[in-house]
Amino acid sequence: MQNGDVIKRVEDEDIELIRFEYCDVSGVARTKSVHRSQLKQKLVEGVGLTRAQMSMNLLEEIVPIVGMEPVGEIRLVPDPNTFSVLPWSKGSASILCDQLDHRRENWGACTRSFLKSAIADAHSLGVEVVASFENEYYLAQRSDESFIPHDVATHAPVYSAIGHDFAADLALETIHALQSQGMIVEQAINEYGPGQQEIAIRYADALRAADNQMKFRDTVRGVALRHDLYASFAPKPWPNEIGSGAHVHMSLWDPATQRSLLYDPQGTGTLSELGRHFIGGITEHLPSLVALTAPSYNSYRRLQPSAWASSTTAWGFDNREAAVRVASPFFQREEASFNLEYKPCDASANPYLALGAIIICGLDGIRRSLEPAAPAQHDPAIMATEERERCGIINLPSTLAEALNNLRRNELLVDALGDLLARCYFAIKESEIETFDANDETFEVRHHFYRF
Repeated sequence: MQNGDVIKRVEDEDIELIRFEYCDVSGVARTKSVHRSQLKQKLVEGVGLTRAQMSMNLLEEIVPIVGMEPVGEIRLVPDPNTFSVLPWSKGSASILCDQLDHRRENWGACTRSFLKSAIADAHSLGVEVVASFENEYYLAQRSDESFIPHDVATHAPVYSAIGHDFAADLALETIHALQSQGMIVEQAINEYGPGQQEIAIRYADALRAADNQMKFRDTVRGVALRHDLYASFAPKPWPNEIGSGAHVHMSLWDPATQRSLLYDPQGTGTLSELGRHFIGGITEHLPSLVALTAPSYNSYRRLQPSAWASSTTAWGFDNREAAVRVASPFFQREEASFNLEYKPCDASANPYLALGAIIICGLDGIRRSLEPAAPAQHDPAIMATEERERCGIINLPSTLAEALNNLRRNELLVDALGDLLARCYFAIKESEIETFDANDETFEVRHHFYRF
């Protein structure tokens, strides 16, 4: 889509306000809206944004970071290919943006540019990454100063016809809103928790997959509000209920031949050598990687043993307790459907940072021909010590602070982030850890529940 196409859509759909949207390092979607009368010039020149805006943490506090003072501006430069009319908000549309300096270059803290760089690195190795985020989320009602699950009274059985019927109207409206923005819905189910839902959308190229994640969260929340409901993507919105993930499904393709680089009919479990190396890179870096894919204080309530969320570095074939699951392909669609599922990711993650970091770690495995340890054939929580050692299994960090310390020592990921983005990320996360450490569980839940 070109700028002229965007302007025509705005005129045809009678759009008044267009959200110029981006994601900050805390995973929060932020926006500055432009009136249609200004759109033509803003599509070219972008919208001004203070450098200090990216120094805001989850608690809406400005964290002092050198290079992100409230002096100097960057630009939100829109990508016309991401334009969407918002079905739940009359007269509104959105467009996703890069954060660029006055020379139209990454100013050092553009997370969308970070993912673009990882994609370019993959292309240099003859690899095209295709991905999708698989989200779980809770529907809730407001009760005084707290939230309660939408169907707490009935708590419909998981994957049940009862649960389907209970939220059918809302699910259909949400699906139609997603489809109107170009996303293909593959599944919609009621999940384990009371009021918990899952909608899976079809894969896309890596950049569009991250863009889709931004649009998905906006859509689910926006449609729910029309029904006086709140959709929470927090990893653990209620400490005593099952958590919500945003598992990343990935496949690797040869851009020239359009053949899968993961699938090998002769390989063990039909997994290719390159695929093993990609997994080897991810599992080697996992203790650091989770600081970017499970990046909130609340995330580590979810990464617990035997919770189908993964709490170790294990990988395996259709092992849903493994951090990396090699998903079995579908009959007569083996090559097309063969993919890897990365489980220790949730929707508090900035999708550009999360997917970019996963790609960077996987490519490191390809470059170094890393062989992962033996695949885990059982839940790591019940495996004997000898078997865990044979599979090279270690526990993932149990807190954000531990994960952040690991990330700080990881030269691959820190170098990839670059100086400004790395300093920003560490400062933001450290400020969040300090505040949440000093407060109780209720404070934590309240400040995570409706941020993502």
